[in-house]
Amino acid sequence: MKKRVILLAGAIILQRLLELRLAERNRRRVLAQGAHEAGAGHYPLFFLLHTGWLLAWLTEAWPRRSPGWGWPLWLSLFAAAQGLRYWAIISLGSFWNTRILVVPNAPRVRHGPYRWLRHPNYLAVAVELAAVPLIFGAWLTALTASLLNAALLLGVRIPAEEAALKGRVA
Repeated sequence: MKKRVILLAGAIILQRLLELRLAERNRRRVLAQGAHEAGAGHYPLFFLLHTGWLLAWLTEAWPRRSPGWGWPLWLSLFAAAQGLRYWAIISLGSFWNTRILVVPNAPRVRHGPYRWLRHPNYLAVAVELAAVPLIFGAWLTALTASLLNAALLLGVRIPAEEAALKGRVA
């Protein structure tokens, strides 16, 4: 069981580091196109949430000897969330970022999952924050991270992003 915990944690850490690298490369590209950043003040809160989430489910899962109840379901949801997340990243191309960066006069992306969902990446992350801990029976982490993520997304991030997209820098 500990090997599975370490393996998944390592894969998620590697994934996040590669995504941060991509986000930085994309940030430089869009800034060169005249982009402006909105909502930068709340960005560290998401960094803390994701770091805390990782440490919390590792701590909660570590003493367990077997996966959590229903782990195949949670693993399947995690895999589906990853598919949605990378579909969103690919659809946004160089506009994808972990920050809110708006390029003036750039057309709004309306293909890929954005045809049906306004914020598919946020949905993928929300599913991931719940599903990964539940694979290992870490219910407390799944619940806490999900509630904190919902509060940050609905109360801060999405309003800031919507305001920036409408031209009212938040």
